[in-house]
Parts: sequence; structure tokens; C-alpha cells
Amino acid sequence: MIRKKVLLAIFAGLMISMFVFAADITGTWTASFDTVIGVQNYTYTSKLEGNKLTGHVKSQYSDVDISEGTINGDDISFVENLSFDGMPLRIAYKGKISGDEIKLTRNVAEIATEEAVAKRAK
Repeated sequence: MIRKKVLLAIFAGLMISMFVFAADITGTWTASFDTVIGVQNYTYTSKLEGNKLTGHVKSQYSDVDISEGTINGDDISFVENLSFDGMPLRIAYKGKISGDEIKLTRNVAEIATEEAVAKRAK
């Protein structure tokens, strides 16, 4: 019984530490993606609450809220749902946070994969 309580306490501590050590990405970030339709400049405004990421995505083609945003340690993921020429377009992002940079990979509607580095706006 005591062993079970000790294991439970260790597990709870590990779970709490995941949130404590999550990278704080609250703020404004910018990135440029080189795409088949040209360079797209993005501004991301983000807020972190526990491991939930909320915020906004803005570009010449997009002005939407972040959905499905999560952060786990220095790993980040979120979705940009937009309408392009009247058709729904899902762009899923994954990335790795390192200081004032996020190395992003995004999957555009299961058609194209693109990479960029987002930098914290100063």
C-alpha cells in the first residue's frame, strides 16, 4: 500500500513538473514560410495556460484563432483553420521551442509540408 502511494506521488510530481518546465511562449512571434504560392509572412500571438496554447494567427491569407494548441516541455503543436477561396483549409503545426526561436513544421491540408523558424518579436 505504501509503495503504491509513493509511486502515485512520484507520478503526480512528474506531471506537475511538465507544466512547471513548459517553455513560456506567451507573446508575439513572426515567421516566413516559402510556399508554392510564394513567401507567406506570419505573426503569431500566443498565450499559455498550463499546457494549453491559445492565441491568434495572422498572415496575408489568414486571420484566425489558434485551435487545438498544446505545449509539452519544449514541444508545441496547434492548428490554423482557415478558408482559402471559399474552401476549408487545415494547417497543422508542430515545433520545438529553443529560447526565442521555434522551429516549426506545418502540414498544409495533407498536401504540403513546410518549415520555418519563428522568432520572438522584441
